[in-house]
Amino acid sequence: QLQLVESGGGLVQPGGSLRLSCVASGFTLNYYDIGWFRQAPGKEREGVSCISSSGGTTNYADSVKGRFTISRDNAKNTVYLQMNSLEPEDTAMYYCAAKPMFSPYVCYLSGYNSWGQGTQVTVSS
Repeated sequence: QLQLVESGGGLVQPGGSLRLSCVASGFTLNYYDIGWFRQAPGKEREGVSCISSSGGTTNYADSVKGRFTISRDNAKNTVYLQMNSLEPEDTAMYYCAAKPMFSPYVCYLSGYNSWGQGTQVTVSS
């Protein structure tokens, strides 16, 4: 059974950093695109970043470009989201999601069909 488990969330002050992890079980990540999404209370879910199955292509929402970095370690079946210069507007539940790759060299922030349970990120002083 395909399962994704997020960790690494928490409370951090504005300007701080967190690294989220998404560990997959029941399947190998090698053939899957992985995306990170977030949802704040009262807001729609937002695509944050994605990484292609090869790791060679990444995409970011404009709101996080230059601050967040997505990476993957297929040997560890894990995808990471390094978040720097965090802002209160980044406060949300963060989810990772997977979908079978279309191509090893592209990823899109749509069409994901397997989701983790989420990890809470709160940015506040």
